[in-house]
Amino acid sequence: MRVVFVGASALTLMTARILLKRGHEVVIIERDGKLAQELPEQLDCGVLQGDGSKPAILKEADPGNTDILFCVTGSDQANIIAALVGRSLGFERVVSKIEDPELEHICLELGLEDTIIPTRTIGRYLADMCEGRDPLELSTMIRDEARVLSFVVQEEQQGSIDDLKLPSDSRVVCVYRDDKFILPDAEFSLKVDDEVVVITSRDAVGALDEYVRGRQAN
Repeated sequence: MRVVFVGASALTLMTARILLKRGHEVVIIERDGKLAQELPEQLDCGVLQGDGSKPAILKEADPGNTDILFCVTGSDQANIIAALVGRSLGFERVVSKIEDPELEHICLELGLEDTIIPTRTIGRYLADMCEGRDPLELSTMIRDEARVLSFVVQEEQQGSIDDLKLPSDSRVVCVYRDDKFILPDAEFSLKVDDEVVVITSRDAVGALDEYVRGRQAN
């Protein structure tokens, strides 16, 4: 797998180390010249110095041979622009990080469905910790080959969970509707903008992603 990161953040470096250890190819785009020069000393990866929201720089990253483009700079606006440019250049999958949850709806309207919001995730962990629950409990249970993914229901995916016909080794764990947690049964009716959380195996992640994108494209 070939992965490109826009922005040499702490999150980028941590993720890149894990990917490199697993044998994947990593390229990091960083606008800060000094930091870009120092990166090869820390990681055995490709480095491009420049503004990752500019088409010329993203073209150098070879969109056609890249599996995922992560836009994870310290600026929400820069990440959104980089994601839009990356998508227009043909990157197979584009993931953008935003800190402001209010921008999530804008991302969805722009078609940027793969959006991560670290502050929301960390906030939930801290709130659970205050109430005496161990936020690491789930991460210790979801281990080995298990993976958890989520997707937002589009108009074409409305209907019962059974109608989804997910790939093998994939099961719906829960649904979030208007930020409300729901444990659905097989006949539960999905609506547009529901967030569906699915547990699957590491080997089935690609098939699940292709299935979801295929359904949303129809």
